[in-house]
Amino acid sequence: MSGILLLGTITCIIGYLFLKGLDTIKLSLIFGETAPLEALLFKKQVFDGLFPAMIGTFSLVVLSVGWAIPVGLATGIYLAEYARHSVKKVFNLFFDILAGIPSIVIGLFGFSLAVFLHKHFSERIYPCLLISSLSLAFLVLPYLIRTTQVALESLPAATRLTALALGATRLQNIFYVLIPKSLSGIISGVILAIGRCAEDTAVIMLTGVVATAGVPKSILSHYEALPFYIYYISSQYSNTQELLSGYGACIILLTICVFLFFLAFVIKRRLTYQALYRV
Repeated sequence: MSGILLLGTITCIIGYLFLKGLDTIKLSLIFGETAPLEALLFKKQVFDGLFPAMIGTFSLVVLSVGWAIPVGLATGIYLAEYARHSVKKVFNLFFDILAGIPSIVIGLFGFSLAVFLHKHFSERIYPCLLISSLSLAFLVLPYLIRTTQVALESLPAATRLTALALGATRLQNIFYVLIPKSLSGIISGVILAIGRCAEDTAVIMLTGVVATAGVPKSILSHYEALPFYIYYISSQYSNTQELLSGYGACIILLTICVFLFFLAFVIKRRLTYQALYRV
């Protein structure tokens, strides 16, 4: 019954979005009055479409997850395989607290970081794509660390000790046995991090997103993002058509998330196949 209730709720939400916004999904919603080919080749800037927000959202998610994955996986491996019990308890408490910090606090931290860097290092540094991606990476780190740690610790003792008994080093055991066996749980954490980065609005509002920035020219420039556009339209729309375009933006955001989830799934399958091939 719980599964049916959950599936029904998700179906109702997605169905409502498609019912409201499917008719607005047109090239004009994405590219406005700019020719699609010229926009895709970055020959002309799109001012009245969602293309810059789509590029900004995709860049933001990829950068944030790219910063977070190495640190999150390394920390999760350390806690599962190397840390002493007392050290593990301290770090577990710290990461539990970090996971409970509201996103607006992370946004204020990112804004403070931008002000500090602007004052002490370079006047060219403002709230920008780089600061937003670093802030979101800090936000999703607990999810990656926890899923990696739990995935490794949940492996049976026979799997954990067989390679060591055959003469493998601890590092070889981790990379050739434990990580491939726990890859499903680790990728689940990556997928969770992707969704968290794609939907957050509070962090990016304080760290660099603006309404009309165009396609970001570098990681130190302002950018547009679909979550901010959806928030802006839903709170300040002037007519029904603008509100419907917000529903269309929701569908596009879901599509980007599904594409990134599928990409993570393909990478997981490929890594799993390579691991089995080595064995």
